[in-house]
Amino acid sequence: MAGEAPEAELHHAVDAAFAAIERIGRLMSYHDPSSELSRMNREALVRPQRMHRDVRAVVRAALGFAALSGGAFDPCVAPCLEAWGLLPRPAPFPADPGASWRDVELLDEDQVRYRRPLRLDLGGIAKGYAVDEAVRVLQRPGVRSVVVNAGGDLRVAGEAAERIAVRHPGSPGLVAHTLELREAALATSSACYSRCRVAGVEVSALLDPKSRGAYLGTDSVSVRAADCMTADALTKIVLFADRATAERALRVCGARALVLQADRADGAWRA
Repeated sequence: MAGEAPEAELHHAVDAAFAAIERIGRLMSYHDPSSELSRMNREALVRPQRMHRDVRAVVRAALGFAALSGGAFDPCVAPCLEAWGLLPRPAPFPADPGASWRDVELLDEDQVRYRRPLRLDLGGIAKGYAVDEAVRVLQRPGVRSVVVNAGGDLRVAGEAAERIAVRHPGSPGLVAHTLELREAALATSSACYSRCRVAGVEVSALLDPKSRGAYLGTDSVSVRAADCMTADALTKIVLFADRATAERALRVCGARALVLQADRADGAWRA
């Protein structure tokens, strides 16, 4: 962050940005049984649940991206990740295998209900939202430029541009592509950091909603968009939707995707 504001004000802004990220983590944590998301997953099948404005914004966006992509972005695949040991089993009932994001019903401005037993997981989009909220908090009089980087999800705002290096999916220690980012966000999804073995089977934290199988491919997808939540969601759409659907989603969101392959030294942008 750079600006002409007094140093004490800049430090206060940074503290407020970290507090915003922490608030979002507390509200939307799948691992914390006291989070608002965990309460929704326990109770929304029984009775409507009120949502904090942050949770409402992310749930509404998640359902919008699911509809836009025909389910290639799916916030209801948590039971598979639970079975692989990548998420805990917090709900008191098993999920219905036939339930989907279409069974998440927004009743009014701040209430949600589940029509069938399911588990909502916002892990594929909440980090991008947290980055956007941190940027919003930091943008104030006297601040010229802001960069928030949450490890794979980042956003640049203000006067300055940032040179961003995208890692090679086959050799993460190498840079495969560089770009200049100004007044934009970039998010990346790749299986190269989350692969692990569970009961002798290789899995990753990326899951193909259609096959319900772990994504073990070598492609890395980086999406450039106006905000980080959109970029975060679109990386999964580009990975898992058919090409026509992915390109339509990118056009609708005014975004571009960079697809890198482990066996190539360069990548191709998709508009």
